[in-house]
Amino acid sequence: MATLDSKIPQGKLADKWTNHKSHINLVSPANKRLIDVIVVGTGLAGASASATLAELGYNVKTFCFQDSPRRAHSIAAQGGINAAKNYQGDGDSTYRLFYDTIKGGDYRSRESNVHRLAEVSTNIIDQCVAQGVPFARDYGGLLDNRSFGGVLVSRTFYAKGQTGQQLLLGAYSAMNRQIGRGKIKMYNRHEMMDLVLVDGKARGIITRNLVDGKIERHGAHAVVIASGGYGNVFFLSTNAMGSNVSAGWKIHKKGAHFANPCFTQIHPTCIPVSGEHQSKLTLMSESLRNDGRIWVPKNIEDVKAIREGKLKPTEIAEEDRDYYLERRYPAFGNLVPRDVASRAAKERCDEGYGVNKTGEAVYLDFASAITRYGKEQAHVKGLDENDAALVKKLGQDVVRSKYGNLFQMYEKIVDQDPYETPMMIYPAVHYTMGGVWVDYNLMTSIPGCYAIGEANFSDHGANRLGASALMQGLADGYFVLPYTIGDYLADDIRTGTINTDSPEFEAAEKAVKDQIDAFINNKGSNTVDYYHRKLGKIMWNKCGMSRNATNLKEAMAEIKALREDFYKNVNVPGTAYEFNEQLAKAGRVADFLELGELFAKDALERTESCGGHFREESQTPEGEALRDDENFTFVSAWEYKGEPADAVLCKEELNYEEIEVKTRSYK
Repeated sequence: MATLDSKIPQGKLADKWTNHKSHINLVSPANKRLIDVIVVGTGLAGASASATLAELGYNVKTFCFQDSPRRAHSIAAQGGINAAKNYQGDGDSTYRLFYDTIKGGDYRSRESNVHRLAEVSTNIIDQCVAQGVPFARDYGGLLDNRSFGGVLVSRTFYAKGQTGQQLLLGAYSAMNRQIGRGKIKMYNRHEMMDLVLVDGKARGIITRNLVDGKIERHGAHAVVIASGGYGNVFFLSTNAMGSNVSAGWKIHKKGAHFANPCFTQIHPTCIPVSGEHQSKLTLMSESLRNDGRIWVPKNIEDVKAIREGKLKPTEIAEEDRDYYLERRYPAFGNLVPRDVASRAAKERCDEGYGVNKTGEAVYLDFASAITRYGKEQAHVKGLDENDAALVKKLGQDVVRSKYGNLFQMYEKIVDQDPYETPMMIYPAVHYTMGGVWVDYNLMTSIPGCYAIGEANFSDHGANRLGASALMQGLADGYFVLPYTIGDYLADDIRTGTINTDSPEFEAAEKAVKDQIDAFINNKGSNTVDYYHRKLGKIMWNKCGMSRNATNLKEAMAEIKALREDFYKNVNVPGTAYEFNEQLAKAGRVADFLELGELFAKDALERTESCGGHFREESQTPEGEALRDDENFTFVSAWEYKGEPADAVLCKEELNYEEIEVKTRSYK
């Protein structure tokens, strides 16, 4: 069993990062010109890291499988980005953000990493404003913000349209400047196929050109994985269909530990599944929970009438509505964290109160907000606050200014006007808190190989607060990795260019070509999607919002059998040396078929409930997650041993010095 060294600095929590930066090795500007760095992925983490490293003087090679780096999945993030600016004067602070994140993650994250994240969060906003990111402004011209689930302050900064899009365009513009200078060599339409180790260090990657199929060797002194999460192991998720685990999984198979794979977030405000034809689910921003009230009918007769089309939700009297989040969690109400809100929705639907034809939906209703805003506007304008039609129009105008793009998207998909009738929402797979294990410097257990953003495991714990994904991606890329990677690269200033003709590169390339040839020559009878869908159903039904020992054991056996069938019977049409989307997909699904089994194994091993991991055997009398702090206050880091079932568990104990670990309550 490998020993994990998290390299967390000594000293007081608030001083760790500052002191660490002051004592790590640096690379001089002149020597940075001698060093090559590979970055895989161009989302917020990868784009910000690429731009910053190039600005510092390193020679950067950046890879993405999309036709442009600005098409990374980060661009779809809607709601906002957190930072402890305390612009509202409502009591926010670095410590409050740190504590909310630890608590939101159900006390399963590192104190040191989370505090660092909270510290640099304010820098991110300044950086992005300087780049021209058009954050929303209040009436005085200052940056506006709002609150997201799991907090009692307003700290979420947002931009009209989709915040992720605006933030990525900021990072993308910085990248383009460096591409123009020649400091970044951009390889779009390239997919990383394997990591190359020389003398135990990461020294390059093997890629496939997705346009012509050519296999290429790329050397570097360090490799940074910024390839996002693995939510698409469920097939249906809010992720872009191309999102995959392959880069992270390849380095896992080369020696990087994979941590907490069972920590997966289910997002409560998604448009419900409409049928078997779907390949992606649509996320509705969590920002809607600021003003939308979530409810189901109190009476089962009303539920049946709604499902049969005999009753409209607007016809349900106020006293006959169950605002179940406000009822169960009065302190936070609709703004409880995502895991809590998702399980509460599942519980209502499992009891038979779901309001769509499948019985898997609850209402998100804006009628109260429209009335509240309308009366306020009427008062401001000196108009009649008792004129219902006027109040409704004015209120709708305010809601439209806040959420118009989301309401428009919902109407186009569902064909219902959310200004007139409540939205229907249901939880769906969204974000993965598990990922490649990294130390404090963001290095994996492979020297010279780093993982940043959603690709690593560390900064959230068992659940993620809304708007913290963008915060972590940009924190890692702009403000953490550029410091820490220098500590490692300082030893490489005399190494010289990495030779890609070495036996190690040759062996890695051969292994990649062998797998491709095997897929092309297999000539089975089932499509790649056939296996991905089957895997997704196993994962959702047996490793989804709630898990138990029986289902998890069955899942492991079923995924193994499915994987064996995949290699026997998958059919990949076309040839290797051409644009072949099915071939690219086959490699990704092959990795999902291994990850899925490790996911189930990790969930089986962790017999407690925490955050996004809910074991039915471990819950309070009220049905809330019940942690086992005595036995499970650790990171589960898995070492690859061939078959996923044979993976070896390495534990990184979590030590809390600054905060008291207690039962999480939002009541």
